[in-house]
Amino acid sequence: MSSGMGESKSWKKINEERKVLKKQRKQEKLLKSLKRQQKQDEETAENAKAKDNNVPQTVKENPSTISIAVPGSILENAQSIELRTYVAGQIARAACIFRVNEVIVFDDIGLSTARETKADYNAKDEDNYRTVRNSCLQLARILQYLECPQYLRKFFFPLHKDLKYSGLLNPLDAPHHLRQDNIFRYREGIVTEKAAKPGHCYVNVGLLNDVLVNKAIEPGFRVTVKLDNPEANVKKQRASVVSPDEPRRESGVYWGYTIRIAHSITEIFTKSPYPKGYDLTVGTSDRGKNIHEFAPHSMEYSHLLLVFGGLQGLDGALASDDKLQIDDPELLFDHYVNVLPKQGSRTIRTEEAILIALAAMQEKFHPLIPDSEVEIIKGALPRSEDTGGATLKPREIKSKKKDLKRKLKEEETGETHLKTTKTVSEDFNGEKGKKAGENPFKNSANISHNKANGTQEVGFEIVPANIVISEFSNNDTKDLSKFD
Repeated sequence: MSSGMGESKSWKKINEERKVLKKQRKQEKLLKSLKRQQKQDEETAENAKAKDNNVPQTVKENPSTISIAVPGSILENAQSIELRTYVAGQIARAACIFRVNEVIVFDDIGLSTARETKADYNAKDEDNYRTVRNSCLQLARILQYLECPQYLRKFFFPLHKDLKYSGLLNPLDAPHHLRQDNIFRYREGIVTEKAAKPGHCYVNVGLLNDVLVNKAIEPGFRVTVKLDNPEANVKKQRASVVSPDEPRRESGVYWGYTIRIAHSITEIFTKSPYPKGYDLTVGTSDRGKNIHEFAPHSMEYSHLLLVFGGLQGLDGALASDDKLQIDDPELLFDHYVNVLPKQGSRTIRTEEAILIALAAMQEKFHPLIPDSEVEIIKGALPRSEDTGGATLKPREIKSKKKDLKRKLKEEETGETHLKTTKTVSEDFNGEKGKKAGENPFKNSANISHNKANGTQEVGFEIVPANIVISEFSNNDTKDLSKFD
């Protein structure tokens, strides 16, 4: 009996084995910490040597940028709130597709009533108090909302009537909108209120755990961080705060656009975020120079500005600006171009003009500092197949196969759920199916008269009631409230 059961371990032996395992774990932990310390010492030594030898560290220049200026009044031409939101979504998609770095929303009308304006959200002092047109503010808010990564939107964008229908818009799916399983060394995040050691803070970057950053920043700020070990699956991830321009400069990955509101066409040029302003400005109009007359790669630039007009064109925006004393908008720009000569429609909408202009001018652009080659890491950035068709799971594939087998069996046995109805002509010929029944509403005298004359009354086709009801429910009583 005892030999079949086997010898049972005593508690003394079990405790001894546990102690041995505990010692091994401690030794492994100490080895890891020693290796980490050696690495840090080597890095500090290399940095010290570089400083002593005065070795200049190569810092890449920021690549050339593209800015577009769009009038906010184009939303006022839309017939409903849903259409206004969709127009803003089209502009955001165009800016993301063509790697635009800055979107300027400017007021091309100027004078407006109190109902058409809102207080400027940038103005904190009473001396700098300005008003912004409602349409400009709504367009800027929607553009900013779409550019923000999905996991940060709930922190930066509370419920607002301007964003009521933003869920209907197509997502930008930009490279910096990283999923949780994507591996990339740069990420966007928000500083949390979680307590950290002095001189540090925790940042939510869309991963399972918050990232510890080497700077103490006020909670609620949006920051760009660089992860120390992006590929390592560790719970306590560390990172450093970097400039928002660094991901594009170092890796060549497009990192979204910034938003700026201009109260007039003058402020587009005077309040540029770049120290030397825009070195190449282009205006669009149907009275401009034909875009095909420009030589390929003839437009050299470090910071390009492309300005689009609204319903009244750039002439209307110039007329509403009191600071400019010129009448011809062509004098404002280095190039005044017509991006689509011989257009079929009398007018081209602004959201259409952005796509047409950026596509037509791609071969004309010549950036002085081009983007570096895009850094590709396996599983790093979201691909098109991530958001394409839904991939079926193995369980769903099995259920689909079962449904297909069941349908094939039903066809073989002839036990289908819906029976096909025969046409009147087939019943009258009497060749394919049963003979048609006589009309029950005809009296017997008429029936005998028809038989004597050799004529035959075409019978009625008996259709089940449930099929008729389903036809009406599918076609006539469909809910059309979504088209209102």
